[in-house]
Amino acid sequence: MNLEYFIAKRIHFEKKGEKNVSRPAVRIATIGIAVGVAVMLIAIAVVIGFKQEIRNKTIGFGSHIQITNFDNNNSYEMQPIRMSDTLQNQLKAIPNVRHIQRFVTKPGIIKTENDFQGMILKGVGPEFDWSFFKSNLIEGEILNLNDSTPVNEAIISKSIADMMGLKLGDSFLTYFLQDQIRARKFTVKGIYSTNFADYDKLFVITDIRIAQRLNGWDQEYFSGMEILITDFNYLDGVSDQVYALAANRFDAEGNGYFIQTIRQLNPQIFSWLDLLDMNVWVILLLMLAVAGFNMISGLLILILEKTNMIGILKSYGAGNWSIRKIFLYESIFLIGKGMLWGNIIGLLICFVQYQFKIFPLDPVSYYTSTVPITFNWLYIVLLNAGTLIVSVLMLIGPSYLISKISPAAIMRYE
Repeated sequence: MNLEYFIAKRIHFEKKGEKNVSRPAVRIATIGIAVGVAVMLIAIAVVIGFKQEIRNKTIGFGSHIQITNFDNNNSYEMQPIRMSDTLQNQLKAIPNVRHIQRFVTKPGIIKTENDFQGMILKGVGPEFDWSFFKSNLIEGEILNLNDSTPVNEAIISKSIADMMGLKLGDSFLTYFLQDQIRARKFTVKGIYSTNFADYDKLFVITDIRIAQRLNGWDQEYFSGMEILITDFNYLDGVSDQVYALAANRFDAEGNGYFIQTIRQLNPQIFSWLDLLDMNVWVILLLMLAVAGFNMISGLLILILEKTNMIGILKSYGAGNWSIRKIFLYESIFLIGKGMLWGNIIGLLICFVQYQFKIFPLDPVSYYTSTVPITFNWLYIVLLNAGTLIVSVLMLIGPSYLISKISPAAIMRYE
């Protein structure tokens, strides 16, 4: 039997009603732990969810890795490049590469009777992964690209539809500036909405063959190739392998391949997302400090209330470390109770938001209509373990007060 643990358990579960003056302070300390853990859980779930939401939308429009012509000038008016089947097969063989698709872009203008708007026409082929647009499609359906003859149909965003007064089945004219102005009429086949305004107001999705004809390219020429991987955490490793495979190669026309990751294509967005990590650390440190100081005050009051017991134990030969362990065990009981309630409250709030989306956001400012939640169980376990360890370590110093208590002085006082 662990004597210190046995005594701590008796102290923790004893009931003395009004005589127990430390109980209110201990209850406040436990509540402080519970609130701190709940806030930290919610902060982690929201920030991870927000980063994942924005990251997935950025990848949905641009993929994880892009291979384009080395001579491009960082605009959507791209130089053509050939993508051989040999290169595609070699890229598919790279571990953690999930999908490869070719695309063609063409900047232009949408014009209706009452308004006009700049846009990027993005042509996609039969191999295009529609999962992102399917999950954000609010009306209509995706394009059927398996027909031998391309149809002038397009998928537009709700932002463009509202701006131009278009609805499902309507037709609109697009104009493209090159050696001479070229016009093309499209029919709205579907309407999507991602709440990602920077891209929603920009991209119109259509058949890749139409975009190639507008550029005056043959069918073997493309703006580039998009590579999707199985997990964002593998981005750097996969991009290094893609770079080693394609960076020093040239197509049949002598054009070099240029490899960019989604981070390099959108540095402002990912720098902004990285700044959110600093906010999380600030919240975690503040909550740990508040919870820790609450526990310190509760421990000190508990030690002062149990001064008589400490004096008796010392008179029977108990050492300072043995008595300190009693109070540290008691503190672990209190911290564990607070953490249990903190996890229940925090996870319950996150679950309710995840299921029912009760807390809205302004999509214009935050790129999402509700507070996003992601449950990362590894982070939740690490948070709980870290909270317990840090809280106990913060109590080791105050527990030295026990060594200052003299049995003779206690007996004289009694």
